Amino acid sequence: MIIRDETRGIFVLSTTETSYALGLVEGALPVHLHWGARLSSPAGLTLPDSPRRPFSVQTPVGSGEANLDGCPAEYGFAGSGDFRTPAWAAIDSMSYPILEAWHESHTVHAGKPDLAGLPSVRTASGDGAETLELVLRDGPSSLEIHLFYTVLPEFDVITRSATFVNSGREPIRLSRAASLCVDMPNRGYEMVSLCGAWGREADLIRHPLAVGAHSIGSRRGISSHHANPFLAIAESSATEHHGEIRAAALVYSGDFLAQVERSSDDQLRLLLGINPETFSWLLAPGERFTTPEAILVYTESGFNGMSQRFHAIIRERLMRSRFRDRPRPILVNNWEATHFSFTHDSLLPIVDAAAGMGIELFVLDDGWFGNRDDDRTSLGDWSVNRRKIPRGLEGLAEEVTRRGLRFGLWFEPEMVSPESELFRAHPDWCLHVPGRGRPTGRNQLVLDFSRAEVCDEIIRRLRAVLDSAPVSYVKWDMNRYLTHVASPSLPAERRQETAHRYVLGLYRVMDELTSRHPEILFAGCSGGGGRFDAGILAYMPQIWASDDTDAVARLRIQYGLSLVYPISSIEAHVTDVPNHQVGRVTPFATRGEVAISANFGFELDLARLGESERRQAAEMVAFYKEHRDLIQQGAFWRLESPFEGDGSAAAWMFTEEGGKKALVFAFQILNVANRAPRFLRLVALDPQGRYRVEGSEDEHTGAELMGRGLRLPLAAGDFAAYRCTLRAM
Repeated sequence: MIIRDETRGIFVLSTTETSYALGLVEGALPVHLHWGARLSSPAGLTLPDSPRRPFSVQTPVGSGEANLDGCPAEYGFAGSGDFRTPAWAAIDSMSYPILEAWHESHTVHAGKPDLAGLPSVRTASGDGAETLELVLRDGPSSLEIHLFYTVLPEFDVITRSATFVNSGREPIRLSRAASLCVDMPNRGYEMVSLCGAWGREADLIRHPLAVGAHSIGSRRGISSHHANPFLAIAESSATEHHGEIRAAALVYSGDFLAQVERSSDDQLRLLLGINPETFSWLLAPGERFTTPEAILVYTESGFNGMSQRFHAIIRERLMRSRFRDRPRPILVNNWEATHFSFTHDSLLPIVDAAAGMGIELFVLDDGWFGNRDDDRTSLGDWSVNRRKIPRGLEGLAEEVTRRGLRFGLWFEPEMVSPESELFRAHPDWCLHVPGRGRPTGRNQLVLDFSRAEVCDEIIRRLRAVLDSAPVSYVKWDMNRYLTHVASPSLPAERRQETAHRYVLGLYRVMDELTSRHPEILFAGCSGGGGRFDAGILAYMPQIWASDDTDAVARLRIQYGLSLVYPISSIEAHVTDVPNHQVGRVTPFATRGEVAISANFGFELDLARLGESERRQAAEMVAFYKEHRDLIQQGAFWRLESPFEGDGSAAAWMFTEEGGKKALVFAFQILNVANRAPRFLRLVALDPQGRYRVEGSEDEHTGAELMGRGLRLPLAAGDFAAYRCTLRAM
């Protein structure tokens, strides 16, 4: 619901539990008024004053004036007295800065507009979604800025984006274009983000805010292993279950900046959007530029409350795949079992073992094409290697399907090997700067997806492969950051647009392939979680969380990712020990419980398992099939954090609506001698109900389980896992 107080120039956007309010100072400057608990009306809101202060600049605004540095801006700009980091910046055709843009008009629309070329949250008929569109204009340059605010009451979510329009006669260059800018008072808040590195994705970072700018972001061409396009500010006392949190996630897969700036006046400015360090965009007369969408969540129910709002909106209104609500198949991937060394015949024992365990999908990873015996050749040459697979993909797929499994395939569509037919035919099709070297990463170069002809050819080549065999799953990998980000095909004045144009090209390729092959489940990957973001999830409903498959490391990675992303989106596999990435040896059962807690599969040579592990694997598969709907679609609750205390414990649970059934997972990393019993406090159960632990005679009331807690068995050693199913009696 959107309420307008036209007399005072105040707008209140409300969901079921949240309100977001803004107003117009002197009818011209959009200012932030409220983002928090739901307001019944705008009556209690007042526009801020901005008194003169030493060294303040009083800027003419409407019929009055304002100290912009003291105003809580909705879309702050620099050069006119606001000295904080701006949300947008532009120069005119004479390279003079465009200093101001004032309110010109506003409208309220039912539903929400699509964002041209960008993934975004969708609305549905009858869901009550509304959009406020504010139009700002700079008179001298005729630059228009359209600010879009969409309310999705059912999901308790608000989205924001901006569109810049050059309605003048001369070109305009944008150098900043954030998706989100919010100014608010600081109340001892902490900044919360997800950072890390390859193999250490999604570390939960939480710290107080000193005066100055605190930011995370990416300049690597993709959202990256090092930072996730998400930002939250939380009360210092906020826990998983209690406390105020304001958070935003960016629906974007390229360079981004997430920043909180605390001023000397103890005000906060939140910024989220495309990273301005690698961004520039020329707006010719009549052209427009649209920012990626930001999803805003407010809750008083702690981090779990925040997560469940993100999970619901991403799963139900951002993901486009027909597999969004379908059970995801349990798969086995051959990579860690064989790497590049396999043949048609050597793969069949893995398939046979998988069939015997009830696994549903076999995925053939890297090495099936061109002359690909290592990572030095053949990317871009998507033709089957007949030496390894003499009967072709169709022959191998026939063998797999005859054994009752579906067939999946690995691609890396955005890359080209210097040693490849594609590169020899089109050496200019990679990102490069003429006259300079072309350094490789993992022996490969990045195709220039800012060019339509490159995208067209990759679409054609991949479609030919997908049409040649009954492929039901595609793993889309991306194993190199972007460097030398320039496209010689663009005119000189537009070459700084390459980074964003690359992302637009990527989305176009993904959209065309997923739309033309809706029967295929596409899964994202970038050396694991290097591009785990909401933009990718719009096209691919699951992503490989990390190349680090160690069970202990995955506790932190999966816990961190769950802050924003649905459990159904997080791929997790049981792999061999000693672990390939860290060398750790963990029990087979523990590896299974960690993987079962997400989108479940295997990545090891199943044919070489001993009898005990074969039996355990089959039991895991059977359990997952029985409870898959709850794990992939149920409510997820984090209970104990591996980021707190000594980091030796983690726990989470899944619940059906109404608390009739729950799955509980608890992990003990290092055992301790002479330890008292551990009680795990559960949530989201019926306090008056009675619950039985499946497979035992233990009965408990919901109040007992949520108060005193569930008593866990003493761990028998390091890296122990416990799982139980609770059913209401």
